[in-house]
Amino acid sequence: MFGAFERKIALRYLRARRGERFVSIIAIFSLIGIALGVATLIIVMSVMNGFRQELLAQILGLNGDIGIYATSQPLTNYDQLAQQLVQIPGVKSAIPIVQGQVLLSGPQGGASGAIVRGITPEGIKSLPTVANHIVAGSLDSLASGTNIAIGQELAQQFNLQIGSTISLILPQGKVTVIGTIPSIQAYTVTAIFRTGMEQYDSGFVFIPLQSAQNLLQQAGAATQLQLFTQNPDDDSAIEARINAAHPGLNIQDWRANNDSFLAAVVVEGNVMFLILTLIILVAAFNVISSLIMMVKDKSRDIAILRTMGASSGAIMRIFLMCGASVGVLGTLIGFALGTVFCAYIDQIRQFVQWVLGVKLFDPTIYYLETLPAQLNWREVTEVLVMALVLSLLATLYPSWRAARIDPVETLRNE
Repeated sequence: MFGAFERKIALRYLRARRGERFVSIIAIFSLIGIALGVATLIIVMSVMNGFRQELLAQILGLNGDIGIYATSQPLTNYDQLAQQLVQIPGVKSAIPIVQGQVLLSGPQGGASGAIVRGITPEGIKSLPTVANHIVAGSLDSLASGTNIAIGQELAQQFNLQIGSTISLILPQGKVTVIGTIPSIQAYTVTAIFRTGMEQYDSGFVFIPLQSAQNLLQQAGAATQLQLFTQNPDDDSAIEARINAAHPGLNIQDWRANNDSFLAAVVVEGNVMFLILTLIILVAAFNVISSLIMMVKDKSRDIAILRTMGASSGAIMRIFLMCGASVGVLGTLIGFALGTVFCAYIDQIRQFVQWVLGVKLFDPTIYYLETLPAQLNWREVTEVLVMALVLSLLATLYPSWRAARIDPVETLRNE
């Protein structure tokens, strides 16, 4: 389609000569604009994908894929029900949990609200968000007694270490002849975890299941069962099997528990994609401007080429190659910049923080301590195709105008 003659002429036009620097500078800025637009779009979409995956991994690693909750009465048959649920295809494990809200009081004063979870040692070890991030102590101590596992944020807030004592205060309390007295129970810190999510490290504590039943007045019962499945995306089919085997249960999967978060991430991703596409669109308009100026500057050359036998199609293909070369090269440079940036994004963040002396990624706001980035090659391909298509479309009108130049009129005016 593109002959050697056309490629050679296009290459000559792309090289700036004396008196043509301005057109070449516009082309260079067009290339830079396309490269930055593609790189920015790849980086932003990858960071949003990484943020979503990392946050979901943390959420599912603590709360499970499917929750079975008590309705009108507590789950007193939770052991039997857990064994039956594990037999359902797709369910890997079922963890009984007793959960409630408490007030934490440190040995040196101060108080903070938290969510207490009563759980077995086997259960908490199957929670990867906690079990894989123990920084001190051991989870084996949660078998019985008044032992507790807390997050590192809480440990720093109350200045706690392994062996320290912290009190759990239940607002409901116990009813006595003199009124309601809050239930207070002292626990010994035997494990400290650091998940990297400030919400978990400062808001969750774990105690033995039987101790939680006594503290929260749920003797012999559980408030929920957390199920882990083989494929979280197949939870709808697993829920249907659970409903068929055990009708009447209150079942909620991870999508229902995090629907607002998932919807916000999807909307934000779509909006950011549209906004950042404008960068590439602006660069494409620069391609149009540079090509129009090039056609105007090369009108005499075009007329001479036409008189020498070059067809209008050949002229159009020459300028198509000039504009497409800028678009293709800018897209490839943007792809390289985007992928390299995503591969070293957290190191770049740390370097910028070190240079500026400011904290760019506050875990109290974003719930994560690192800046994740996960390339989705389908999205990357869509970005590359979109950039190439926009660049090609930007070359059509100037190339068409160049092909319509009348050589007789042009040479006469010259």
